[in-house]
Amino acid sequence: MGALVSPRAIAEPPVFGRARAAALYEGTARDLVHRLKYNDRLDLARAMARMMAAAGHELLPDADLVVPVPLHRWRLWRRRFNQAALLARLVARHGGTPCDVRALTRIKATRSQVGLTRHQRAANLQGAFRVPEAVRPRLAGRRVLLIDDVTTTGATGNAAARALIRGGAAGVDLLTFATVANETLV
Repeated sequence: MGALVSPRAIAEPPVFGRARAAALYEGTARDLVHRLKYNDRLDLARAMARMMAAAGHELLPDADLVVPVPLHRWRLWRRRFNQAALLARLVARHGGTPCDVRALTRIKATRSQVGLTRHQRAANLQGAFRVPEAVRPRLAGRRVLLIDDVTTTGATGNAAARALIRGGAAGVDLLTFATVANETLV
């Protein structure tokens, strides 16, 4: 059976090529994300990454490089770790694919996306990401698997994928642990 394309993805095609998630962002999956992200339960990342690797089994072999969605340095300082980077390293290990946590930087401190509409999220993230000049040769012509913990509207994935493609990536697929609704998957 082929991949399903959501009506939203048909109406507003995302910048990234394909997207997969291990779970819907509800119940236990939501609790796992919150425990990892806000309660320093880093031990949960291994199981979450295993589930992500299984959900992304068709994306991993096509990826030349695994890249996490970065946090802005102030948010990273407050949280002390980037959950997407932790998941990316583990997913990359499952796929035998290199992981580059410095391939993408967040240059703009954005406000929290919680409670924002789809269009507000996109506006909030405009110009938030950049590929550093020193990384461009390593990225040139490569297929990137972008990793994040949750996809809500796809705004973060789109903004990050746009920056990666502008930085030289041949294409970007998105793999997250959870998605708010299947409508964001392509």
